[in-house]
This record gives sequence, C-alpha cells and structure tokens, in this order.
Amino acid sequence: MSRAGALKHTKMIIFLLFIGNLFSAFDRFVINFGVVQISDEFQLSASASGLMLSIFFLGYALMQIPGGWLSDRFGEKIILFISIIGFSIFTGLTAIAWSFASLLVIRFLFGLAEGSFFPAGSKLISTSIDENRRSRAMSIFLSALTVAGVIAPILTTTMLVQFGWRTMFLIIGTCGLCIALLYWIFLKPSVLKQQVTNNVLPIKQEGPQAKGNIKALLRTPMIWSLMIASFGYGFISWGTSSWMPTYLVNERGISLSSLGILQMIPAVSGIVFFLIAGAVMDKVKGGQEKWFGAFSGIALAVTVYLMFHAASVTGVIIYQSIMPIFSAFLSVIIFSLPIKRLPEETIGSAVGLVNIGSQIAGFAAPVGMGLIIDFFDGSYNGAVWLLSAFGILIFLAFLGLQSSQKRLIIPELAKGVSEH
Repeated sequence: MSRAGALKHTKMIIFLLFIGNLFSAFDRFVINFGVVQISDEFQLSASASGLMLSIFFLGYALMQIPGGWLSDRFGEKIILFISIIGFSIFTGLTAIAWSFASLLVIRFLFGLAEGSFFPAGSKLISTSIDENRRSRAMSIFLSALTVAGVIAPILTTTMLVQFGWRTMFLIIGTCGLCIALLYWIFLKPSVLKQQVTNNVLPIKQEGPQAKGNIKALLRTPMIWSLMIASFGYGFISWGTSSWMPTYLVNERGISLSSLGILQMIPAVSGIVFFLIAGAVMDKVKGGQEKWFGAFSGIALAVTVYLMFHAASVTGVIIYQSIMPIFSAFLSVIIFSLPIKRLPEETIGSAVGLVNIGSQIAGFAAPVGMGLIIDFFDGSYNGAVWLLSAFGILIFLAFLGLQSSQKRLIIPELAKGVSEH
C-alpha cells in the first residue's frame, strides 16, 4: 500500500472508531437525562434511580476482560461489529421496558453488549497506527465521549420533550444499526485472526495460553497502577456526569430545556482539551506521564469540590468546563500507555483490564452517590467529599506508576513467542 493509501486507510479507521465510540457514548449519556422522566413514571427513589444508572456499568465491566480476549483471539474488527449490533438492539429494547425490574435487565444486557467495543477499538489503534501517533489517535477515539456530551444534552432533551423517553430509545437503537452497516462495509470484519503488525511475531492463541496472557498482565505493575487510576478517574467522571443533570434541575432550579443548552458548554471545552492532550502526550518522554497524571488527579478533585460549592449556576458551569482539562490528560494517559508500552498481542486484554477499573467505578458511582444523597436527606455534601477523595487515589496511583520509553517485555509472553 502506498503512503497516501496508508494515510487514507488510517484516517478511515480513526473516523469509524470515532463515530462508533460517539454513538456508544451517546447511548450511555441519554439515560442521564431520561432518568428524570423514567423516575417519574416508575416512582423511583434516588437510590433506585442510581441503581438504574449503574446497572449498565456492571454488565460493561464484566465484559471488559472477555471482550479484550475475544479481540486478541478472533480479531478486533469482528468484535467491534458484533458489539455495535448488540448494544443497538438493547438500546431499542429499552423502549419496551414495562417495569423497573425489566428496565434493569435490559440495561444490564446493554452493558454486556457494549463492553467489548472499547478494548477492540484500542486493539485496532495498536495494529493499524504508528506508535508515535497512537496517543493522538486515542485522544480522537476518546474525544467522542465529549462530542457525545455536546450532542446528548440538547438532542436528548429535545426528544424527551417532543416524543418521550420510550420513542427516543427506539430511534437511537435504529440509528445504531446503520452505523454497524458502515463497519461491515468499510472494515470488512472477519472471524479470522489478524496478524499483528510492527514486526511482532504472531502468537498462536490457544485457550490455556490466552488465560496465561491475563495472568501475565496481572503480574505487571503498570497494569495495576493504571487500573487503580482508571477506577478513581471513572468514579469522578461517571459520578458527576450521572448526577449533574438531576443536581442542576433539583438543586439549582434549571429547566429541562435550559439544561440541554448549558451542558453543551463543558462538553465543547472537552473536545478541545482531548485533542490537545493527545498531541502533548505523544511528545512527552517515556516515564514522565506519571507526573502529568498525578497533577491532573489532584486538580480534578479540587475542581469538583469548587464546582459543587459555586455560588451561582454560572460558577458551576465554569468549573464544569475546567474539569475536561484534567480529565482529558488522565484519560489519554491511562488508555494510551497500554497500546504504546505493552506487547501488541495482548493489547485487547490489557485495555480491557485497565478499563474494568473505570467501569466498576461507573457502576459504583451513581448508585453510591444515590445512597449517600438519601442518607444525608437530599444533601450533596457527602457525595462531593467522596468524589474529591478519589482524586487523591489517582494521585497515589500515578506516583507508583512504572513506565519507560521502551515497550515492556513480559517473560511469559516472550517465551510463547520463542516457542512459535
């Protein structure tokens, strides 16, 4: 393939990953706005609403390791396609929920279906894009979450007002199937295992050896540091995004229509900072990432505290717009380090392991904050202190991070390569 052809191919891959992640993030965010109508229809308490917001992340977290392994075993392209088909179907099925229990089951299955998308997408970046451009590629991939944050508030609140939550989920599910068609046409997914690039010898992925890959990764200190940082970052991120709509409506007196417009502001700032973070981290020398991460953790905790204690709605939005500066650096560092520093035949599994920290936090944060809010009779003070504490956890995790400029060699995997 010529250089121009390779560049065009790379751009198409990044575009498809971006649009797929955009839709998967949009699917997750709409429930944060739909919860207002859903809670009214099913007469849910704050704790029950928190459980409804959290149950998706339980299924999503449970699928991180299997999804990563499936990407390493069968190829990331087919896993991406199957994931989009699956979560689009369950998004649509949300529209027919007839009880709180049925809603929980559908949202849990939705999480399982979507859980393999991010590890598979990260694997595709590793096998398709040069190492010195992977942080930027990952930042574009991740920036889809902030773009969804721009689209979701205004589009979701408009659909909620015009159609109601059931029709909204049906429309979104149908759109997801259209995106899956794009993946089928342009990625041409196959169940055949793809060869690893960049002169890394392919490893015959047998069952016992695949299990050994997970065990070997769990003995890698960098994985544990990133998992802990991912958990802390995920708790702050999903805790704030899940409860901010309810907080602004109930505590700050914002109308549902105004909410959509106001929440676009911090989302737009997030897009810019994600792209900046990717460009910066591709230029940072190996081993220096820990200091960027440690500082961002503390700064994020302070910003969250100031946001909830702002004297006005304007102050809340200003601090909410500052948060993406630190969120962007944390996210890019946490998820680009595995695809730049670990053996490529383990990327899917490695990213799945790291991301499981964020997704467990995604389950724990909404329901945990709901319980604390109920415990303090509707006050958000306890929840705010809890969120801020996780910034300290991120700081400590990055202080213990062991990373260098060279790709790590995992003895168990190196042995596997030599035997083949």
